[in-house]
Amino acid sequence: MKPTDNANPEYYHKVVDCQYACPAHTPVPEYIRMIAAGRYEDAYMINWESNVFPGVLGRTCDRPCEPACRRGRIEEQPVAICRLKRVAADFKTDVSHRMPKIPSKKNGKRIACVGGGPAALTVCRDLMPLGYHIDLYDAQNAGGGFMRSQIPSFRLPETVLNEEVGYILNMGVVTHFDTYIDSLKGVLDKGYDAVFVGTGAPRGRDLNAPGRQEGAANIHIGIDWLASVAFGHVEKIGKKVIVLGGGNTAMDCCRTSMRLGGESVSVVVRSPRSEMKASPWEIEDAEREGIPMFENHVPVEFVIEDGKLVGMKFEKVKASYDSNGKRSLIPTGEDHIFFPCDDVLIAVGQENSFPWIERDVGVDFGKWDMPAVDEVTYQSSNPKVFFGGDAAFGPKNVITAVAQGHQAAVSIDLFCRGDDVHKRPAPGVTTVSQKMGVHEWSYDSKIEDDKRYKVPHAEVKIALTDRKLEVELGFDVETALKEAHRCLNCDVQTVFTESRCIECDACADICPTECITFINNDEEPALRTKLRAPANNLTQDLYVSRDLPTKRVLVKDEDVCLHCGLCAERCPTSAWDMQKFLYQVSKAGSIQ
Repeated sequence: MKPTDNANPEYYHKVVDCQYACPAHTPVPEYIRMIAAGRYEDAYMINWESNVFPGVLGRTCDRPCEPACRRGRIEEQPVAICRLKRVAADFKTDVSHRMPKIPSKKNGKRIACVGGGPAALTVCRDLMPLGYHIDLYDAQNAGGGFMRSQIPSFRLPETVLNEEVGYILNMGVVTHFDTYIDSLKGVLDKGYDAVFVGTGAPRGRDLNAPGRQEGAANIHIGIDWLASVAFGHVEKIGKKVIVLGGGNTAMDCCRTSMRLGGESVSVVVRSPRSEMKASPWEIEDAEREGIPMFENHVPVEFVIEDGKLVGMKFEKVKASYDSNGKRSLIPTGEDHIFFPCDDVLIAVGQENSFPWIERDVGVDFGKWDMPAVDEVTYQSSNPKVFFGGDAAFGPKNVITAVAQGHQAAVSIDLFCRGDDVHKRPAPGVTTVSQKMGVHEWSYDSKIEDDKRYKVPHAEVKIALTDRKLEVELGFDVETALKEAHRCLNCDVQTVFTESRCIECDACADICPTECITFINNDEEPALRTKLRAPANNLTQDLYVSRDLPTKRVLVKDEDVCLHCGLCAERCPTSAWDMQKFLYQVSKAGSIQ
């Protein structure tokens, strides 16, 4: 193998598995260390720089960082990264004075943001400090997009959302709420220098089954129904409720139904339970509230009697998989199963809808009637029009929308300055030695044995009486500190200097995971099998040194390194150092 190019910032970035997995690349270990030190404001601002909505995401994020967490490789549960983010938001003091200063003199460029969700708000957050004038248009009466209309208050209190949306709008964004944009051509005719489309995926999929039209009064599209609840238009539901679908929207629908009068609420899905798209913790919370899940039931018809919905019939199926893993649902041959109900909520997916974008404004559309958008720059075929969030590539989640908003803002800034939108600014990278003495480090290198701490919840009986009562109570300060100490500081990198190594093997002897090997070089597949502990995770790289005096090389399996620093403490020649690696994604204005 060739020597590792650790001067490439993406090498060490990939080693920080949690940050690498985060779409917005939030410096997770850095803010967790701030929490451990009681520096909540600093922890919050580290989050805010990248993910923009720490309080929101600390409650609602899909947590792509946690399956990647290195802690999960040495024990069952990863660090509670998401809930520690909430700790930073819950325990900070006022941070308004730490927000970016907005120049009083504008740069002369005008931007329109269509949609007020996380992607558009991120564009505003990045461009307002650069002197842009931004008009934000949204059909709702306040900012937040689907964070406001589709995430129930028992998961995301309105006060938290208002605070974090307010940080951005208070930068001087000119808001046009209660304004539905019905023509992109009309927006372009206003002479904006660029337009950002962040309208989300506003249309819920329907179910065209017999009885759908006859029972329409009691059959509701899930996301529309949640929005009606959020804005106070719907305050009750029938006693018997069926929720169709296995995603997070279905979990929000069933739990909201319990709070609006549903006494018998059931979730029914076509797929096996193991394939439900809802986050495991959302399913767990629904079941904690007594909501049953019925798997492998395919809807057949809505049953109507005397012009009224009385139930649904389902066909029982089983999943079958071919050699390529493709699933088929095979009927079991059993009689159809009848579920009585007063109301049905359909939460089987969401679709994009662009009836307001004329097909003669230079924006090309492709498969599934989606706009043709560059996956790096988020620019459409009309160079003035950019997309982000669910509007760009279909429904995802809040953190992905934020990440795309950052990159769209970079492109808009480059475009408005007349630069090539494909010439992306490099990320900000720093490495700093953590050495304080022979056996002392400026980070807590001790590996804690604590298991993951559970987040307390409100008592179910009380929670179900109020749809606005937050269910998850969050960590207290003491528990947050203990959970923060479970972090393995994966951003404190082991840096090796060949010229200082005397090949005494002391580092290999002391390594608790046997991830260090001195060995004759070979091709990667063979080398991975010859190490002291086979390196089987092909998604994580091997650190390979240049040739040492004996013509051997040092190989370290980055996958299982605990960043404990024992190799550096044991080394008699300081060939090893522990260096904190801080990686910050480039944002608009990074190139001046």
